[in-house]
Amino acid sequence: PMIQEHSLKSRPGLFDGYVTGGFFDEMFDGDKPRPPYVRLYKTISGLDVDEFRARCELADLTLVTQGITFTVYGDGQGIEKPFPVDLIPRVLPAKEWCQLSNGLAQRVRALNLFLHDVYHEGQILMDGVVPRGLVVNAPSYRRSLVGTNVPNDVYVHICGTDLIRDERGTYRVLEDNCRTPSGVSYMLENRLILMRVFPSLFRENRVQPIDDYSTLLLHNLRQLAPAGRDDPTVVLLTPGVYNSAYFEHSFLAQQMGIELVEGRDLFVDSEVVYMKTTRGPQRVDVIYRRIDDDYIDPLVFRADSSLGVAGVVNAFRAGNVALANGLGTGVADDKAVYPYLPAIIKYYLDQEPMIEQVETFMGWRENDLDYMCKHARELVIKETNGSGGYGMLIGPQASKAEITDFIAKVRADPRGFIAQPLIKLSQSPCFVDGRIEGRHIDLRPYILCGKDDVTIVPGGLTRVALTRGSYVVNSSQGGGSKDTWVLADPRGPSQSMGEGGVMSQTSGDAS
Repeated sequence: PMIQEHSLKSRPGLFDGYVTGGFFDEMFDGDKPRPPYVRLYKTISGLDVDEFRARCELADLTLVTQGITFTVYGDGQGIEKPFPVDLIPRVLPAKEWCQLSNGLAQRVRALNLFLHDVYHEGQILMDGVVPRGLVVNAPSYRRSLVGTNVPNDVYVHICGTDLIRDERGTYRVLEDNCRTPSGVSYMLENRLILMRVFPSLFRENRVQPIDDYSTLLLHNLRQLAPAGRDDPTVVLLTPGVYNSAYFEHSFLAQQMGIELVEGRDLFVDSEVVYMKTTRGPQRVDVIYRRIDDDYIDPLVFRADSSLGVAGVVNAFRAGNVALANGLGTGVADDKAVYPYLPAIIKYYLDQEPMIEQVETFMGWRENDLDYMCKHARELVIKETNGSGGYGMLIGPQASKAEITDFIAKVRADPRGFIAQPLIKLSQSPCFVDGRIEGRHIDLRPYILCGKDDVTIVPGGLTRVALTRGSYVVNSSQGGGSKDTWVLADPRGPSQSMGEGGVMSQTSGDAS
């Protein structure tokens, strides 16, 4: 269909010729900035291209010198690349964020109740709310952990839920990431970089702070320690320097003041985990793992894994060490379970979902499978256990041969695929190739589940599909990101720049 375009040709400077198109634009409503963006628009539109480019170059230099990188798999030009950061922040008003955070907290509470149930009584399966076969045959379901208790009955301690906005501006949950969600270090670094290269923006806008994330995470991790361990030792377990998110692992360990370890740094004796140190073995009480289930213990899962720790699962079962996130959490973010989340929320919380989902066709249903195959050109078809933007077909952008090949995979393993209509993701202004253009974005807030509460730092990681027309925002496929602002409520504190660029708390009228 013909796209109705609105161009800001009357606006001078950086936004000259900006096209909002047929998408929901985060900054503009027609040719006018939305209320939360008014001050930001005024500041940026007052700059010329050379001024803005100079700030971008300073940001790029900061990224390189600090080693803020990500791996783009399959790129023959090199493994590590500086993580692309766009300097035009995404802005959310406080009221809108409050509604989103309530919906996210509702969702993660239901996910934790679901995980406890399926690894214990399985009542939701017996009641037929979620098909038993769908759960117990999921690749990420761990039969060996049935009956295993976890600290505080919390399985998902850190959740990254991906949100999108459709053409009407309605937020929808695209997927949950309950295993080892990544990207939070880029959320934190984006804020620091923007404060360094564009401090005036924070004097003109009252933005809620996010710098306490690491403190909150460490507090929650320490709460998981076995009984009697009053001063618990917490470590972050990484697969190593060749992992795509190694920068994040080292960053978070440094921020929390804990040891960054690899599997070879740990060993198990009498179902207790120890860390090798120059002073001898030191007991480990909590492991913040960034290694998938399959690789964490060669005695239980993949025998060929050299990344994990032999015997750590038995120590976990015995209650002598806690793992965050818990083992077996992948069954909750399996895309085959996603369509049942509204029913799961209703079953455990007796509430309607606060955030909508995307209409989903399920390959294991005969009628849905038939529709998927006949309408593949109109759909996005995804592997139920895939991640990172891999293992999916974007029908409207695929060739006839690609669709034919992918449909053959779907018919061979119907349980392994779902399909959704291609949502016209909202766009946000980004500085690309010397001019500001619209690029598609999503939002990944980070949800921390503690012993007694759920905490969400205001904002999250806004991921950007840097290629014009692309819907793939994943960092591992060349996407970028931008800072996400939640404007302060009139009754609460905001983030501003103190002496020397140090973050401080201020109060004042809302913007």
